[in-house]
Amino acid sequence: NMAAPSAPRPPRPRKEPQPLVIPRSAAEEQRLRLERLMRNPEKTVPIPEKLNEWAPRPPPEFVRDVMGSSAGAGSGEFHVYRHLRRREYQRQDFMDAMAEKQRLDEEFQKKLERNKMIAEEQTAKRRRKRQKLKEKKLQAKKNKLEQKKQE
Repeated sequence: NMAAPSAPRPPRPRKEPQPLVIPRSAAEEQRLRLERLMRNPEKTVPIPEKLNEWAPRPPPEFVRDVMGSSAGAGSGEFHVYRHLRRREYQRQDFMDAMAEKQRLDEEFQKKLERNKMIAEEQTAKRRRKRQKLKEKKLQAKKNKLEQKKQE
């Protein structure tokens, strides 16, 4: 019981065939991409989101098939064990990497703070120097005026 369309659909606009251009350099590839974007300025450009970092799967709440210590493990058990071991090593490597990243971040923040402090000290030192010079000039001016009055 498909309803017949009341009005025939207008034909889709045909795309003009683009010549095949193989970019010879990175700059040329960038230029071609820009040209393609600028062919239709009204069209929105998809901007990819920042991919969130990979994190290991959290350990299961309840482990169903625990390996027993008795003899008689089947031929498939080794592969199960191997996967578990690999996943655990990956998790530990991830935790180590995160700890290292955090340590480096903290070091960087400390370095920034130190640089800021040094810069502020230099600024204060220079400010004091300028102030001294200013006061000296004012004092010299006052002395000159007093000498003129005395003469």
